[in-house]
Amino acid sequence: MTSKSSTTTAGVGRVLIAVYAVMALAATARSLFQIATKFDDAPIAYLLSAAAGVVYIVATVALIRSGQRWYRVAVIAIVFELVGVLTVGTLSLVDAVLFPADTVWSAFGAGYLFVPLALPILGLVWLYRVRISQESR
Repeated sequence: MTSKSSTTTAGVGRVLIAVYAVMALAATARSLFQIATKFDDAPIAYLLSAAAGVVYIVATVALIRSGQRWYRVAVIAIVFELVGVLTVGTLSLVDAVLFPADTVWSAFGAGYLFVPLALPILGLVWLYRVRISQESR
């Protein structure tokens, strides 16, 4: 049996989950509003924001749930998130024409105080620490 201190929902994990939940709500609400009101202005940007919202939802749920399968889902979602923020962040700075409107991940999440850049890094570090803690038992 795993002790409470080695689960993803203990300690710092609670804060991480809370931040993921806030980002899920913010990204999803923003993208749904943009898709509903001005989709024709920047469809790719708004769909990317919706995708980010879905990734944040999946990561939040996966971090809350226990078990090896949910651990893997969390890792996959967070790695996808990191690749997304690095790719979209770079492209939005190199060629601004690609994104006529900001996405959650534009400029590495500058519109969200760079939380989208820091969050997957912190998430992967946390998951690694949880894994090491569980393996040492």
